[in-house]
Amino acid sequence: MVKANELELDLVEISPKAIPPVCKIIDYKKFLYEQKKRDKAMKAKATKVIVKEIRFGPQTDDHDYEFKKRHAEKFLKDGAKLKAYVFFKGRSIVYKDQGEILLLRLAQELEELGKVEQMPKLEGKRMTMFLAPKASKK
Repeated sequence: MVKANELELDLVEISPKAIPPVCKIIDYKKFLYEQKKRDKAMKAKATKVIVKEIRFGPQTDDHDYEFKKRHAEKFLKDGAKLKAYVFFKGRSIVYKDQGEILLLRLAQELEELGKVEQMPKLEGKRMTMFLAPKASKK
C-alpha cells in the first residue's frame, strides 16, 4: 500500500481467493480500459447462432414441400441452424404420423448438408426437429 502511494498508482487485487491474495500496483483506470477491450474482442470473436424456421402442415403438398426444402438447403449452406416443424391445427393432430414422416423425409434429403440435432418430437400442437449445418470444408 505504501509503495502504491509512493508511485501514485493503485493497488489492484487480481485473484482474491489465492493464498496469499495476488495484487498488482497499476493504474486502475488503465486496467479497466484494457479489460473492456479484451471483453469486446472476445465478444466479437464469438459466433452468433442463427436459427431459421420452416413450418409445414401435416398434409403439405409435394410442390410446397420442395419449395420449402430449397429454402432449408439455402439456410444450411449459409451456416444457420434449422428448426423444421409441423403445426397441427384443430383436429389435424390425428395425422401426427404423417407429420413425423414429413420431417424424417426432410432430414433424409438434407443429410449431406446438415445433421439432425433433435429427432422429431411432439410438443403440444407442434412436432419439432432441429438440423445443424455440417462443418464446411475450407
